[in-house]
Amino acid sequence: MSLIKKYLDRARPHFQPGGRFQALHSVFDGVDTFLYTPRDTSRSGVHIHDALDSKRVMIIVVVALLPCLLFGMYNCGYQNYLGSGHADFPFWELMVYGFLAILPKIVVTYLVGLGIEFVVAQWRHEEIQEGFLVTGILIPLICPIETPLWMMALATAFSVIFVKEVFGGTGYNIFNVALVTRAFLFFSYPASMSGDRAFISARPICGLGGTVNFADGISGATPLGQVATHAGGPLEIHNIVGDPVSNWDAFLGLIPGSFGETSTLCIFIGAALLLLTGIASWKVMLSVFAGGLLAGVAVHVLQNSDYPASMLTPWQQIIYGGFAFAAVFMATDPVTAARTGAGKYIYGLLVGVIAVIIRTYNNGYPEGAMLAVLLMNAFAPLIDWCVVQTNINRRLNRVKAKP
Repeated sequence: MSLIKKYLDRARPHFQPGGRFQALHSVFDGVDTFLYTPRDTSRSGVHIHDALDSKRVMIIVVVALLPCLLFGMYNCGYQNYLGSGHADFPFWELMVYGFLAILPKIVVTYLVGLGIEFVVAQWRHEEIQEGFLVTGILIPLICPIETPLWMMALATAFSVIFVKEVFGGTGYNIFNVALVTRAFLFFSYPASMSGDRAFISARPICGLGGTVNFADGISGATPLGQVATHAGGPLEIHNIVGDPVSNWDAFLGLIPGSFGETSTLCIFIGAALLLLTGIASWKVMLSVFAGGLLAGVAVHVLQNSDYPASMLTPWQQIIYGGFAFAAVFMATDPVTAARTGAGKYIYGLLVGVIAVIIRTYNNGYPEGAMLAVLLMNAFAPLIDWCVVQTNINRRLNRVKAKP
């Protein structure tokens, strides 16, 4: 690494104003600060002295996402082997299958998103922002594995430009960029983002695995998709070959679903890292789960046969779909979430409650976490304003009450 550092230091003058490659200053600065802690020092009084800059924070979040990514690779291969009739499940073959399935999507997302951010940074003569380090890995994790690459490229470009850059870049967006990408795909191409074929990779890659034959009765519908189409009687959830799915299987993640959202266990591992490092707010995270459980209890007690999702237990509301992933990695986004202490509790609680309400009482949309987070992104500034005004009024009343 010292050789790379020496090379970058020698090349630096060429990218400074007046150098041969001054037009690419933002690109050079982005590479340099990604690899090494910036060497710039403060010339006046500062509030915080810390080497943990935004890029380091983003890298920690990416590391926290790795358990979900790795398990998604395994589950992608597992679902393919299960559906194609394999009797054994060789670990490394499943991992390689999943890796080859997700790699093109990660590459396309980063190329499109980072490409746009590089161009905008050069145009504005600004530093390249680091927010897309996380967004670029989130997008493939929350999308069905069979999402066409051109759709992901189009949705990523839309979100980066119209949700992030037009507001000023990283730190100024009011909505979560990855979730808007998912919403764009869902509402623009609903047929490709739902149904039996979307969540199971059915194509052999480099000779690995067999092709899932959906015509033979194999269904790749997610558990929540099965619940939404439940026609009555006892509620039973099955895997793609018709065997019952236990709560333990769902907690581990051996079910169809978006690539990185199925394993609640891996999500909890990532949550532990975010909390231990102080990156994510435990107030938001805890209140989202509390809201989901409270709403889950309410709808289960008041269950109605017209709304099959009301038959799910509160625990099942947490382990099915993208609820846990949204609670840990989406709702806790510091840019789009509430920022006041009390506001974080209110914001998270409403995310959890609204997510369960949407998925329960809208049979046409079995997943509610995405819309719940986006809706509360819009209300987060209002929540903070109300909390601040309440504190101001309380202090004013305290002063007036003094003799």
